[in-house]
Parts: sequence; C-alpha cells; structure tokens
Amino acid sequence: MNIVIQTENLSKYFGDFLAVDNISFEVAKGEIFGFLGANGAGKTTAMRMLCGLLSPSSGKGIVAGFDISKQANDVKKNIGYMSQKFSLYEDLTVKENLRLFGGIYAMRVKDIQSKTLKVCKDLDLNYAKDLLVGSLPLGVKQKLSFATAIFHHPQIVFLDEPTGGVDPVARRKFWEMIYQASQQGITAFVTTHYMDEAEYCQRVSIMVDGRIEALDTPNNLRKALDAQNMDEVFHALARKAQRS
Repeated sequence: MNIVIQTENLSKYFGDFLAVDNISFEVAKGEIFGFLGANGAGKTTAMRMLCGLLSPSSGKGIVAGFDISKQANDVKKNIGYMSQKFSLYEDLTVKENLRLFGGIYAMRVKDIQSKTLKVCKDLDLNYAKDLLVGSLPLGVKQKLSFATAIFHHPQIVFLDEPTGGVDPVARRKFWEMIYQASQQGITAFVTTHYMDEAEYCQRVSIMVDGRIEALDTPNNLRKALDAQNMDEVFHALARKAQRS
C-alpha cells in the first residue's frame, strides 16, 4: 500500500490548551478519507498542520513524502487545497484563474493551455471560459474551484467543507468529481458537516476533544455503534465531548 499521509502522535498546543492530542493514522494513495469532528474538536488545526501551515508541538507528520515540520514548502507544492469559502479570483475570468494557478504551481505554459482546454470541456464551461468567475452560479464556482485545486495533479487534495451552501444536486455532482480524481490516484482528504457525504468516503475518522475517537469504514462504524446511518454514529461519539 502506498501511504501518502502518515502521522505519529501528532499534537498541537496553543498555550496550555491541547487542540490536537497525539493523533496517529495513515491515508493511502487514491483514498477518499473523511476527517470529521464537531466545532472545536481539533480537525481544522490538524488539517492546517498537514498542509504545512501550522507547526506541530510534538509528534511526526509525513505528507506526500515530506516532513510537515521540516519541509513545509515541499508539502505545499505537492498538495491541493479547497475551502468552503470560494477561493478563486472573482474579478478574473475562468481561463485567467486557471492560468494564474497553473503559474503558481510552476506548470509549463503548454501544459497550462492544454489543461485549461480540458477543464473547460469536462466542466461544460466552454461558454464561460472568458466570463468573470464572479458571474457564475455557486455550484459551478465550487466545481471550478475543485478543478483548480487539482489542476497541477497533486498527490493529495485537502477539501475543507467544500460543499457548504451548495444544493443537493450540485453536491452529488461535486462528489462525482472527487471519485474521478481518486481514480486518477489523487487522495482526497475531506472535512464535511454533511453526514450523508461521510457515507461516500472509503474510511472516516471522527475527532472528539482533540483525539481520534473512531476510524474505520462507514459500514463498520455503523455496525460497531448499532447505528442506522453516519449521522447517528457522529452524534453518538460527539456526545462524549467534554470541552466546549
């Protein structure tokens, strides 16, 4: 198994507050991995460490073959990132956004041009390639944002609540894109508040009070907790939280 994310006893303190408490897990190449937790559980802090944006207090993390403590810049070059808040430039056109982000990731001009044509075709955006991104519907913006996050074909794409505010039909289409990326060998590391989306993940971890309380396939988690769905699983575990 090709492991692209590995943590060992990874922890993060903010003063005396232990936000992430000795978490250890592995994620395989091409896996769709759900990273869940209630607000304040520590998942955002953990994700920021994995993206090379925050230094751990202790423990070890290897992402895309690089040490998150010592090689943060190399980590950033080999991952993609998409947040709930739309992160592209709304005053640039679709084509200009793709060209900009391709340049940021040091792609060759020829590759940027061919990939731009492919993205516009795959997303049915040929009509909009010269339109300002700010004029596009939210669902289209989110699909474009994801396409941009994987434009340079990173080893891993981190998706931080990527479908927030998007209607159910658009969310389902978005997940089809995630599956397509997975089939191309891109690992998807996903946080979401929609528990139906947790069902789409191959494995799910659930953080409670800075620790990973459970980690398994959705089916195994449901069986272990005698739950009908992932919403019941999440609430059963989240009730154990003691910190606010």
